[in-house]
Amino acid sequence: MDLHEQLKEIKTQLRLSMNGAVSQSMREKGLVYKLNFGVELPRIKAIAEGYEKDHSLAQALWKEDIRECKIMAGLLQPVDSFFPEIADIWVESIQNIEIAELTSMNLFQHLPYAPAKSFQWIADEREYIQTCGFLTIARLLMKKGDMNERTANEFLDQAVCAFISGSYHVRNAAMAAIRRFMQHSEEHAFQVCRRVEEMEHSESEAELLLYNLVKEEIE
Repeated sequence: MDLHEQLKEIKTQLRLSMNGAVSQSMREKGLVYKLNFGVELPRIKAIAEGYEKDHSLAQALWKEDIRECKIMAGLLQPVDSFFPEIADIWVESIQNIEIAELTSMNLFQHLPYAPAKSFQWIADEREYIQTCGFLTIARLLMKKGDMNERTANEFLDQAVCAFISGSYHVRNAAMAAIRRFMQHSEEHAFQVCRRVEEMEHSESEAELLLYNLVKEEIE
């Protein structure tokens, strides 16, 4: 089966699994796509399992401005042919939190260059690039929570700054990464506490919120 036939077959399966209620609910929650079949995630994964991981197929799926195709692209993209410059192209085209979360989980965290690339992304000022960076770091910290002192300091500088001044999604992703960092060890938790201790009586709403979230995590 050639690439065109595979794409046609996948789209047919997606259409047969359409769920208008789910699609409508997503639109109401702000998850806007050019085309959204409303197919639930377990079904998308089941369809993807019917295909071998394939670079050309994944790239073709990603280029489709269809929710389900973009999700499947992250599931079907082989890691060894997903070069850093392609990762940048993908992340620059992400426009909503669902694709950011799923692609970080299904693909970005597994890349051999993920640690370096995620730090590059969190230094970017664009919302979803930053968000993907923090989401990927949070995933990496779940697998291997250690960082050397210099890397940890850089991460905390960026995460605290992003939480205080970033958008809603950047703030949530940064906090997810901070939590994973704290959960790794008492030393990491202590480092974060030292960073936020002066925020206890801050007049900044964001700083006060960060202080309270860290305090909740400790308790």
